[in-house]
Amino acid sequence: MTVEEQALADAPAPDTEADAAPAPAAPDEPALVDVHTLPGGAHAAIEAVLMVADAPIGADRIAAALNLTQDETDDVLHELADEYAGHLGGRPRGFELRRTVDGWRIYSSSAHADPVGRFVLDGQSAKLSQAALETLAVVAYRQPVTRGQVSAVRGVNVDGVVRTLLTRGLIAEIGQDPSSGAVLFGTTGYFLERMDLSSLDELPPLAPHLPDLDTIEGLDGLDS
Repeated sequence: MTVEEQALADAPAPDTEADAAPAPAAPDEPALVDVHTLPGGAHAAIEAVLMVADAPIGADRIAAALNLTQDETDDVLHELADEYAGHLGGRPRGFELRRTVDGWRIYSSSAHADPVGRFVLDGQSAKLSQAALETLAVVAYRQPVTRGQVSAVRGVNVDGVVRTLLTRGLIAEIGQDPSSGAVLFGTTGYFLERMDLSSLDELPPLAPHLPDLDTIEGLDGLDS
């Protein structure tokens, strides 16, 4: 054994705990703020979240964001809805808190739809054309449906009308027909909001007046 090897053999064993490299420090995380300590408490905090939401938001998501319990969040949301409607003794507000199929959202009051409509439109027509309404009805009642099938029901080319409905966010592409590869269309959540519906099940029973899709199959070539 060489001198160097003897020296290494005689050296004390390293203390693995003492010599181990220190673990990297965890990045600083922002401390959760207790919303009850903010001005207005949980009620104001939930209002602030609702004001920036551009779509209905579930109570569970609100609770998670504000570190509240589900029960407290539900109670506050219902209390705010009653408060805005004037059910708690105050004056009715010009806005209301509604619960839709997708969650909660603040809307302008339905009682003030006329003045709000005049302000938003500012002289522009808010109405869809008759062709757009007929096309939207076919999509709503027969979805998922292809452009060719809609054209077959209406008896005219609907390319331009479909583009209008897509632009307005009333319908959307939701897949492809497995047999033809044609794009399938359906209505959107925005359509339900505009119709003041919670689900498609609440549509009036008009579907029997439309031809069944089985009778217009093979017409997807109109999509091209």
